[in-house]
Amino acid sequence: MFDLMGMMGKLQEAQSKVEETKKRLDTVWVDESSSDGLLKVTVTANRQIKSLTISPELLEDAEQLEDYLVMVLNKALTKAEQIHETEIAAVAKNNMPNIPGMDLFK
Repeated sequence: MFDLMGMMGKLQEAQSKVEETKKRLDTVWVDESSSDGLLKVTVTANRQIKSLTISPELLEDAEQLEDYLVMVLNKALTKAEQIHETEIAAVAKNNMPNIPGMDLFK
């Protein structure tokens, strides 16, 4: 028989685990830099910028600085997104109750 109350409890537990994982992802940092090391950025796996280091050489050319910022930030945010999605999917898969006909995370 289908246990609705048990299912609701399991869903709440899964939601709690996801929230805990999101908090933990604030402590997972991703470092990225340009190939020449003139720009470095650190973001969390929750896609929050934590630090940005710009070489004085880049400050002399606004257009080049903009290009570097876009390139390096996009690389860092892509890596952070991959970590975030992988972690959340793993938590959801391991903590979702078994609902007949609902194979969403398999």
